Amino acid sequence: MSDTLRESLLVKLGQLQCHFTWKLRMNNSDLDDVKQRLQDSIIIGGNHQGVPHNQLAYINYLQGNYEEALRDLEEAERRLREIHGDGFERRSIVTHGNRAWLHYHMGQLSEAQSYLDKLEVMCGPLTQGPHDTAMVPEVWGEKGWSLLSSHSQCCEEAKECFARALEEDPDNTEWNMGYATALFRLAPSSGIPENPEVSPSVRQLRRVLELDPGASVARVMLALRLQEFQQKAEANELVKEALRTSPDSPYVLRYAAKFYRKQHDADKAIEVLKKALEFTPRSSILHHQMGICYRKKLLNLTKNKGSRDPVMEAELISRCKHHFGTAFQLRPSDVFAKLDFASICLMNGESDRAEEIYNDLRSLEDIAPDEKQAIELQLGLYELYHTKSESNAIHHFMEGLKIQRGTKQGKICYTKLEKIARRQITRNPYNSRAWGILGFLHREAGENSEAVECYEKALRWDRGNEEYLSALRELRPST
Repeated sequence: MSDTLRESLLVKLGQLQCHFTWKLRMNNSDLDDVKQRLQDSIIIGGNHQGVPHNQLAYINYLQGNYEEALRDLEEAERRLREIHGDGFERRSIVTHGNRAWLHYHMGQLSEAQSYLDKLEVMCGPLTQGPHDTAMVPEVWGEKGWSLLSSHSQCCEEAKECFARALEEDPDNTEWNMGYATALFRLAPSSGIPENPEVSPSVRQLRRVLELDPGASVARVMLALRLQEFQQKAEANELVKEALRTSPDSPYVLRYAAKFYRKQHDADKAIEVLKKALEFTPRSSILHHQMGICYRKKLLNLTKNKGSRDPVMEAELISRCKHHFGTAFQLRPSDVFAKLDFASICLMNGESDRAEEIYNDLRSLEDIAPDEKQAIELQLGLYELYHTKSESNAIHHFMEGLKIQRGTKQGKICYTKLEKIARRQITRNPYNSRAWGILGFLHREAGENSEAVECYEKALRWDRGNEEYLSALRELRPST
């Protein structure tokens, strides 16, 4: 095939809707973990079985396993035909697009063109635009699921995909569940309205259960949201029913374990997680949750200083380290598991190991805002309580607060900064740095008049400080 024809083929491939054109965000170090999660989802089963096989094919392509990727796509096609019957063609648009791309990368250009031709025939009756793809609900839905499986920062885009799918097929249980899942993950951890029915994720999860009363995963997800609203009675009943009807579902077990942990029943959560690990033993998420449960037991034990049990303490520390360590071994980019591992090291007197982890995390660049904020918060706590450097702690807390407001981590940064500043002012009312911190906090909270007052006091004892002058210029632009 001539270079001109090859370039023409590449242009057509670029117009397809499939994993090769969706620009899914995946950390290369996490590909094995994503692959494991997709394989687990295949074992668990479900109605959108072509989706994990399609995404597995793409990951195998990224890892250079072209023949394995081809087998994944063949299996995706087989499963879609088996499950969806008359709806097979619409469901196979993404699969055919993936096959066209994969054959192109394998140098099999005539095969790639063959799949483009198939898509032209399949999509012609489905779209008024170009016939190489059709944005039918099945394509929007598969894109949504693929985004949810790839990266936490893709949830907003996934939500939009499911919304587009539901425009044409509003009662489809699969797209409604996808939309609910995206909303659930996007639900804020703070600032929750008093009425739970105002919550979009609560409303959508109830919608899923109206359409499919047997949707146990939606049931236990709804329980977690209601738990945040203190709707304890309904939440408990939802979890019990989900465990009764789907006792072997790893997804149900994972969410149920989180529910019990948040209910301060770590032992029950551990019992449930152990069962989930029997089905998916290489789940980084389950190992991380297990570590959090053992840490909760450890913290409860160390609170009672009058009757310390060194043997039990050592055992719990060992279990925490094992599960946190396993979590980030399975998923190397797991910032939260590494931070949790470091915190246990500090509790165990392993400061060098904790500092090594913190130094590695400091150098990370392309990470999500919540991950970056968590790192700054933990560095601040480390400097405050272990190196006893209030100055360094202030720097990290301020950097953390700048990243995003309204989060749980941001609130901790705010509280720590306020306590440090007020303690310093109590010792020395002329401490300009402390007044500057309070000015910064009021400014972040949108309390401009209080911020101006604090910055003016800071300048009174540190004349000419450019940071405070700049802040005042922004707060009083007319002066």
